[in-house]
Amino acid sequence: MEGVRPISCHSHNDYWRKKPLYEALQCGCTSVEADVWLVNDDLLVGHSRSSLQKEKTLWSLYVDPLVRLLDDQNHNQSTGEPIASTVKNGVFSEDPTQTLVLLVDVKDVDAQSVLPVISAHLSALRRKDYLSYWNGSELRSGPITVVLTGNAPFNMVNAPSAHRDIFFDAPLADLSEEPKSRYTNNVRSNLVASRNVSKHVTSIDSGTMSDSGSGAFVEFNVANSYFASVSFRKAIGYTWFGRLSSSQIKTIRGQIKEAQRRGLKVRYWATPTWPIAIRNHIWQILLDEGVDYLNVDDVWAAKKLLGMTESLPLAVV
Repeated sequence: MEGVRPISCHSHNDYWRKKPLYEALQCGCTSVEADVWLVNDDLLVGHSRSSLQKEKTLWSLYVDPLVRLLDDQNHNQSTGEPIASTVKNGVFSEDPTQTLVLLVDVKDVDAQSVLPVISAHLSALRRKDYLSYWNGSELRSGPITVVLTGNAPFNMVNAPSAHRDIFFDAPLADLSEEPKSRYTNNVRSNLVASRNVSKHVTSIDSGTMSDSGSGAFVEFNVANSYFASVSFRKAIGYTWFGRLSSSQIKTIRGQIKEAQRRGLKVRYWATPTWPIAIRNHIWQILLDEGVDYLNVDDVWAAKKLLGMTESLPLAVV
């Protein structure tokens, strides 16, 4: 994308836009979201099964357009030949090192059968070295970073591998709890103990182990996860009188600190969207506290906010 400055914006339910992917990129968003359902060995994109259309697939809306964009970014404009470089340019010409997160929300209850299909869909990006990956000792950032959320099978994402290019969306609220904390039902059902993923890697803090409640440990860090996310409404609560309490801000601060200690990127979803002044107030607080991605429905408003040097007007009490 020419002349677009990348911003810390996650395009929530991106497929609902008039131009999925492209509208978010025009605003500079560095993360987009696609809800997927496995239907006849294909991955259809939509919020519910009743909304699915056979022509709207993960391939047609995201993978194929990204391959085309990246091919263009990695070709010599004069000769038309591929650029001879092991470091691939990302989608943003203003900052070619910036990765774009493709957040795939797995909607199927039988999620175990979905991951191999997702991996196969990514093969065109993988063949051209466009994917970020974990090589067994460090994370190599590429033009596209694929993250699974929803009913994603953590045990399969976290399976021992010397080359991992699909990452997990870690449960942010659980990271800051004591070692014997109980995970949310959705996460607990998918967790499988793993002590060996990266315990010999010096770049990963050994303190990132958490007890899954079974006496074994599960580790969320850069070896297997990229995002650490949670519902703002559930983890932080409501804004009373247009403001967050000191206790709520303390919780936000603690969650962000713990996730970033592990090298993970923080995202809160289900943040207030109305009234606009309160939405802006929450966005500003999250940015001030160091959140990595604003989860937004209005990408143009996010572009305006993140392109400003001063704060937006706060809510009036």
